[in-house]
Amino acid sequence: MRAASGDIEVPYMCIGAWPWGDKSTWHWDPKELPAVKEAWEVLRQAGLNWIDTAQAYGDGESERICGDLFQGLPRDSFKIQTKWFMVPNLTNIFSPAHAPAKMLKESLERMRLDFVDIYLVHGHIHPGSIAQVAKGLAECVESGMTKAVGVANYNTKDMLQMADELAKYNIPLGANQCEYHIIRRHPEVHGLLQACKDRGIMFQSYSSLAQGRLTGKWTPEKEPPSSYRFSSYPMKDLEPTLKVLDDIARARQTSISAVALNYNISKGVIPVVGVRSPAQARQNMRAMGWRLTNEEITALDKVSIEGQTTRLWQQG
Repeated sequence: MRAASGDIEVPYMCIGAWPWGDKSTWHWDPKELPAVKEAWEVLRQAGLNWIDTAQAYGDGESERICGDLFQGLPRDSFKIQTKWFMVPNLTNIFSPAHAPAKMLKESLERMRLDFVDIYLVHGHIHPGSIAQVAKGLAECVESGMTKAVGVANYNTKDMLQMADELAKYNIPLGANQCEYHIIRRHPEVHGLLQACKDRGIMFQSYSSLAQGRLTGKWTPEKEPPSSYRFSSYPMKDLEPTLKVLDDIARARQTSISAVALNYNISKGVIPVVGVRSPAQARQNMRAMGWRLTNEEITALDKVSIEGQTTRLWQQG
């Protein structure tokens, strides 16, 4: 990933920490923490040492849990990415240019760190202009609180505008993170993924397994919880997609989730995928070290879904 002081090396997969501490969507139970710690060790030992969190996740609890995981580790042994919660609160309204730095400082206190590796703008609904936000991100880099900066949920136009504004401070836009997977190919179909490739911007996918819909866990008889709101198609509608995933998984003697994640990787996308247990960690790791063939990708494309944007959140 590009950064002001040189490229940052990260793995081909990122650990999603949204579930950690989040009760409203993921129904987090503190009793899960030992399993998360064990999963982190499994992943870290395999070289998957990059975590994605956010100020909004569990009202900061996800960041605190990340801080617990990092205790006693050399700072160069892991990568951490968090996101500025840019909703119209008092800080963001009355000091739009300084708000990213102020809130990043609070994140660092929760994680007990001196800096993060990557700091993203969580969405495009910030009260200040893109120019003001770019100035705030530049402050974060220049103060040493982050190495790289990026955005999330931005469409092509706003992403390129942010890149141009950051360039005034000699800072590259490192990443754009949007929902992307077989049943939400909107960023690919509408040119956002190609724009990222053209400009050297890393494209990251969140909800990379469609909140479990692409794992085989959910069925028409057992729908996901209503709080799992991204790409919330009835499971009956996803049966053609899941059949092709299952056919490829059986032929390759791997899991459906590994095929779904490899689809993203094969498209040049870095998947962010949630982990709550060692079993999930090992399942996700099965996506690494191989690539789908062109024929397999074509078969999956034929049963894919374009998906949509939303007015308030998902512009990219």
